[in-house]
Amino acid sequence: MSMFCYQCQETAKGTGCTIKGVCGKTGDVANLQDLLMWVLKGISFYSEKAREKGIEDAGVNKFVTDSLFTTITNANFDRAVFINRINEGLKIRASVKDACEKAGITFSGMLPECATWFAATEEEFDAKAPQVGVLATENEDVRSLRELLTYGLKGMAAYTEHAFNLGFEDASLYAFMQRALVSTLNDNLTADELVGLVMECGKFGVTAMALLDKANTSSYGNPEITKVNIGVGTRPGILISGHDLKDMEELLKQTEGTGVDVYTHSEMLPANYYPAFKKYSHFVGNYGSSWWKQKEDFETFNGPILFTTNCIVPPPVNARYRDKVYTTGAAGFSGFKHIGNREDGRMKDFSEIIEHAKKCAPPVEIEKGEIIGGFAHAQVFALADKVVDAVKTGAIRKFFVMAGCDGRMKDRSYYSEFAEALPKDTVILTAGCAKYRYNKLPLGDIGGIPRVLDAGQCNDSYSLAVIAMKLKEVFELNDINELPIAYNIAWYEQKAVIVLLALLYLGVKNIHLGPTLPGFLSPNVAKVLVETFGIAGIGTVDEDMKLFLN
Repeated sequence: MSMFCYQCQETAKGTGCTIKGVCGKTGDVANLQDLLMWVLKGISFYSEKAREKGIEDAGVNKFVTDSLFTTITNANFDRAVFINRINEGLKIRASVKDACEKAGITFSGMLPECATWFAATEEEFDAKAPQVGVLATENEDVRSLRELLTYGLKGMAAYTEHAFNLGFEDASLYAFMQRALVSTLNDNLTADELVGLVMECGKFGVTAMALLDKANTSSYGNPEITKVNIGVGTRPGILISGHDLKDMEELLKQTEGTGVDVYTHSEMLPANYYPAFKKYSHFVGNYGSSWWKQKEDFETFNGPILFTTNCIVPPPVNARYRDKVYTTGAAGFSGFKHIGNREDGRMKDFSEIIEHAKKCAPPVEIEKGEIIGGFAHAQVFALADKVVDAVKTGAIRKFFVMAGCDGRMKDRSYYSEFAEALPKDTVILTAGCAKYRYNKLPLGDIGGIPRVLDAGQCNDSYSLAVIAMKLKEVFELNDINELPIAYNIAWYEQKAVIVLLALLYLGVKNIHLGPTLPGFLSPNVAKVLVETFGIAGIGTVDEDMKLFLN
């Protein structure tokens, strides 16, 4: 095999991509990502030793976090990026080791190989990479737990990076990510100890999402109930995708007065709900659908596209929009122009993409109308009395949490069909791009409460947990699982993994996960999740409807 990767839901045959990633990732890039992960473990080994002596290196924390983010599915496909990161990582590792030695820190016993290995050429990188990937851990169950932990860390890193961009940090997140990376080198840990680390990852996942929620709302206000335009204007536009709201803010500021409009795509849709962004008259609304529909959406948009994070689908060779895509932050693809990081406290420079947009035709209208969203925890709390009364009177029989990710496989039509089949006295709580399966369906409302309450991006699944905990308090229940809430969640990549672990840490049980269970769960690890937390897959719509409503 030229690679091995099974970190996303669409992995080949549900067991692993071995030639090329279903996501479009080539074997050499997959291997380099594995090698970068290995180097991060070496950096973390020394960083942990230094932290024990009170030495904290902000540069190390940023590098480890950002590097984890680049390895998330659909984030970065550029070989050169990973070559550069590995080289930089080796230098950082050496500097942290030197700092340890100057502080009198000694290293007893055998050092892990990732803390001593050095190479100088790309050929050596390519040779080493297959030796340090996922399959380097031979025991299937240990491998499964290590990868479950690792994928949780990748999702946590994404949310931590977004918060950092807005000036919010929590040192405990960096410490845990690095300690957890080092733990994947320890062959003496028992399965129970690894399970404990996985649950601890869920705990810090809650911390990361709470931090990002604070960062977003402190910077841009609490999301409000908003009707989002899905039509188009008459001027050229820039389509912004991904998740980073700081990039959204700076793009809106720099396009103001230029004659260029701004539209959101996929997971950037919830930017429309924030008060701070509504003041921009050239912020038109949302264009298109979920990330996997971008090949069609980008062709008709006409203007340039900016990827702020993951969700890139490699474009066909003959795609007309191929030379109109820009990346920034953790995102990257060979041939796309990359907009560099902020320097000396200044904004990113979006002048090139703005000038590009001015030369393009306006977007082609592909739909008309509005979709409603903005139901994060503060907004739902404002409606609390109305919601509670609806539950007490029986107007709302049950809530269905249908958060998570969308994907391109046909079996995801299950979620549209499930939403349509739900009785009219039920309400869907959603976050993430899974909502595109049903957020444009005419599902109506219950006494003025929309039957689809969209909290926002995937990280805003935290809002759904906060809402559930608030309802538990209001109804004076002892257990969150006593609430009339069912969990039917779709997953795709590593940010969904950290959301799942966070929900498990908060005590939520009986979560149904689909459209397939993760390929990285060994039979024994899957059994533990089933027996301990009631994790289950999905069946047919009819079967699951009877199960949930029984």
